[in-house]
Order: sequence, then structure tokens, then C-alpha cells
Amino acid sequence: MKKEMTYTELAKETAILTAAVAIIAAAVYFFLVPSHASVSSISGLGIVLSNFIPLPLSAITMILNVVLLIIGFFTCGKEFGVKTVYTSVALPVFLGIFERIFPDYESLTGSQELDVLCYILVVSVGLSILFNRNASSGGLDIVAKIMNKYLHMELGKAMSLSGMCVALSAALVYDKKTVVLSILGTYFNGIVLDHFIFDHDMKRRVCIITEKEEELRRFIIEDLHSGATIYESIGAYNMQKRNEIIAIVDKVEYQKLMNYISREDPHAFITVYTVSDIRYQPKRQQ
Repeated sequence: MKKEMTYTELAKETAILTAAVAIIAAAVYFFLVPSHASVSSISGLGIVLSNFIPLPLSAITMILNVVLLIIGFFTCGKEFGVKTVYTSVALPVFLGIFERIFPDYESLTGSQELDVLCYILVVSVGLSILFNRNASSGGLDIVAKIMNKYLHMELGKAMSLSGMCVALSAALVYDKKTVVLSILGTYFNGIVLDHFIFDHDMKRRVCIITEKEEELRRFIIEDLHSGATIYESIGAYNMQKRNEIIAIVDKVEYQKLMNYISREDPHAFITVYTVSDIRYQPKRQQ
């Protein structure tokens, strides 16, 4: 049975999501808007559309997010949860707050290139927080999921394609330099997000042969609260039988495991593999 969230946990989760959305909105308003670049986001598209529609960026972003949410619910159903709805609405709200507090805001850096660079770095922090809380900022994420369902396109490719389309929309209004910056910004934004999000979630498969097998097994189970598999292996040189302990660990657990082995058995034989996908289908009880 799925455990229901307590009021304290709900308040904490809401505070974290709100802070992440505030960071994203700040990146958009203080760096993306002054640069006039259209870097892979609904807000970037909103910047272009604001040249044709006599509405503030916050209102345009709200309209686009609400329309995409409605389309998403009709096409993808339950894939869009409460978190996506909340962040999709909260983002334009924060943009509206910044518009009121800092009207006619100009570039903080005085450089279009630096504005785009700062946007990429700051927005990646906010997005990484959302993704690691199993949430998203809506917008192009919804477009990517629709493309994934109906065009059978991988989510990563769908995000890249929709992001590039937004970047190219800058050609409708701005000069060649801004268009190039939008395209380069979209490309590098994807690279930075991969580093912030996917590297953070990457797991490692650690294979260990050690003299202190039982101590290591207890450390993995009792201290790391993780699981392990033990295989019998035979050395090709002397045909000696030894047990090999294999554990799948995240970044924090990996560091703790390496520290333990270095301290307890520095002569242990260790091989490490990067794991990009783990799937487990529990058996149904009869």
C-alpha cells in the first residue's frame, strides 16, 4: 500500500518545489529576457511571442502552460500529476511577481552572451531540483511526452527537437546573432542538464573480491542499507575459488563503500561499471 504524505512532508515538498520554480523564474526574467534569446523553454517561446502579442511574458507563459496541460491531460492522461500542474502555474506567477517588483529590468551583465550562459547555469539548478523530486516545469516536457507517445520518439530526442524549434523561432523577430545564441544555448543547456540530473542519478555496479567478505557483506546490508549478490569465481592463474560480492550503489553509497574498503582492505580487487538503467519486476503474490 502506498504511504500517504503527512502534512509536514507535504509542506516540505511544496517548499522545495516552490524554491525550484522561483530559481527557474529568476533565471528566465533576469537573464533570458534581457538576452532576447529563445533557449529551449516555453518562456523562451513566450519571449518571441511577446513581440506580437500585447501581453506581459507572465501572462503569455501562463496561457501556453495551461493550454499544454489541457492537451497533455487529454492525450497522456495520468502521466501529468499534481506536481506538474503546480509548477506549470507557479512559474508564470513568479514571473508576474518579478515584473511588478523589477519593471523594465535591463541586463545584469551587460552582455548577451553572458546572459545566456548565466541563464543556462541558474536554470539547470532549478530544473535538477524538480527532476530529482520527480517533477517538471511543464511546458516543453509536456510536448516531449506527447511526441514520445504518438511519434514513438525517445524523451531525450523529443526534448531536443522541441527545444531547437523554440530556438529557431527567434529568427521570426531577432537578428542572426540572437538566433545563433538561442541554438547554442539550447545545445549547451541540454549538456549541463545531463550533468546535473543524469550524472547525479547514475548508479554504479561494484564488483569486489576481498579477504574480509563477511564484514563487507554486513557493511553493505546494515550500514548502506543496500543489497548485494555473491558469485563464486575462480582465478585463472592459480584456479583458486573466491567469492565475488556485487552491489548496485548510488553516488553517495559508492563513496562510503570505497572509503570502507580503502580502510578495511586496501588490497581488495575492485571493478566498477556505470549503470544507466535498472529494472525489477516483483512477482505477484498468488
